[in-house]
Amino acid sequence: MQPRTLIDFMNSIEKLKCNTRHSYTSTRRPESVAEHCWRTAVMALLVADEFKEIDICKVVKMCLIHDLGEAITGDVPSFYKTDEHTKKEEAAIAHLLSQLPKSISSEFRELFLEMSLLVTPEAKLYKALDRMEAIIAHNEAPIDTWLPLEYSENLVYGDENVKHSEYLTLLKEEIKKDTRKKIESSL
Repeated sequence: MQPRTLIDFMNSIEKLKCNTRHSYTSTRRPESVAEHCWRTAVMALLVADEFKEIDICKVVKMCLIHDLGEAITGDVPSFYKTDEHTKKEEAAIAHLLSQLPKSISSEFRELFLEMSLLVTPEAKLYKALDRMEAIIAHNEAPIDTWLPLEYSENLVYGDENVKHSEYLTLLKEEIKKDTRKKIESSL
């Protein structure tokens, strides 16, 4: 990749560090999209031994790029996301990928397609980790940053994404315990 192309692309995705999510850190600072992607990728590395048959490098790539479009669109919480939001994010991704050399752009397009279809073991693992990281982040944040609907949503969010794996189901149950404990301690 030409140095200027790399720099220009990095400038384009820099907004992932600036654009905040609906979640907060434990110190009450709004979490950035980049922070969420990074922690999701770290989770993939940490669970690699549980998924020896899966291409963890591919999962890490998915975790790192899955929210690229939010550099342009910003974050919309999943419970508010509409088809229109999804179309705008897909257009933003296409725009960003058009800035890259063909070989990288093609690889990323294939990864985005695979993530959207949620058929491969890698895509299923990425999606489950994406959901689990979001709930872990909410559990770390002060509960007064939660929306009222999150008291119930955080208990079920991602349930459908972990069913294919005994390990992920156990992870989700542990996260639910933390969520319940957080809610109970706030009463």
